[in-house]
Amino acid sequence: MRLTLVFITALLFAVSARAESNWPMTVTDAVGREVTIPAKPKAILLGSGFNLVALSLIHPDPVSLLAAWSGDMKTDNPEIYESFRRKFPDIADVPQIDDGTGPGLSFETLLTVKADLALLNNWQSDTESGRRAIEYLTGIGVPVVVVDFNNDALTGTPRMMRLLGRILERDEQAEAFARFYEDKLKLIRDRIAAKPEPRPLVLMDAFPQPDRCCWAYGTGGLGEFLTVAGGRNFAEGVLPRPGGTVNAEAIMAANPEIYIATSSPGGKYGTLSIGPGVSEDEARETLARTIEAPALKTIRAVEEKRVHGLWNFFNAIPLNIVAAEAFATWIRPDLFGDLDPQKSLAEINARFAAVPFEGTYWVDLTPAR
Repeated sequence: MRLTLVFITALLFAVSARAESNWPMTVTDAVGREVTIPAKPKAILLGSGFNLVALSLIHPDPVSLLAAWSGDMKTDNPEIYESFRRKFPDIADVPQIDDGTGPGLSFETLLTVKADLALLNNWQSDTESGRRAIEYLTGIGVPVVVVDFNNDALTGTPRMMRLLGRILERDEQAEAFARFYEDKLKLIRDRIAAKPEPRPLVLMDAFPQPDRCCWAYGTGGLGEFLTVAGGRNFAEGVLPRPGGTVNAEAIMAANPEIYIATSSPGGKYGTLSIGPGVSEDEARETLARTIEAPALKTIRAVEEKRVHGLWNFFNAIPLNIVAAEAFATWIRPDLFGDLDPQKSLAEINARFAAVPFEGTYWVDLTPAR
């Protein structure tokens, strides 16, 4: 018995010593900064609330890690916030560091936050307020790691998940998600490489509104997924990488073969209502109203009913691989008839998500038979 206790004690000591040997930890973040983290983070500041989604895919109680966070997810997609609040009521007590717009970091609030790590997004680190926040936080001993789930999502998402897994000592879970992501992406790449033609012209329109046309996604962010899935992006060679505004005449002249509208729940920023908490009927009905705009009525995509809707905020979270699958089925149905993004989302919910993602995240104008 004594020998058994000695063995168990020695084993626990070895495990503890091995865990402690990870710290301090030096990592390279999304923008190439080397960051040294003194100890395992227990109080994390989130510069964007959407990064809670990434944490929730590798940690069973991501809210317990929060020292403070941005209110952007709560403001833009309150349905996701409510799903987290139902499971983790303590989220209501997490201090908010801004006005809910994401970039508007409040230095007065930062002064009161006792964090041991800050996670900022790449688009924040490029702003004046973001640079000042990094300077301030590092100055008071809070390491800042910049993450990126949108600028170079196809290669960056698996790397970012592995980075977060290492920082949180959740390597196994992070590696499992990263491989899941890479396997799904490889299948799409391989099939397109084997049969690259035809390459239909695709217009992806962000937050469409009846009184204006149109904001087209460029070749960056989710726009990159259009090309990987076998399409030609309308914006390629016409707009800067992030995308931009185009007029009705340009849309009608290009006559895209596929039209994809992106938006959020409740049609807060546009005609289409889609995303968490939205029924398929609501998403489809609002998509039908979206294409009543004069600039869209006569394009080939509408005439042939190759019209689809997508939750816009896939551009900020690691679930974007499901969007890539949806694009593949829309753009090259000849190659991806067996692909089922709904099944992939169900697998994410079952294997990874601390809080399941429910609602309608993509929709077709014409229901599948």
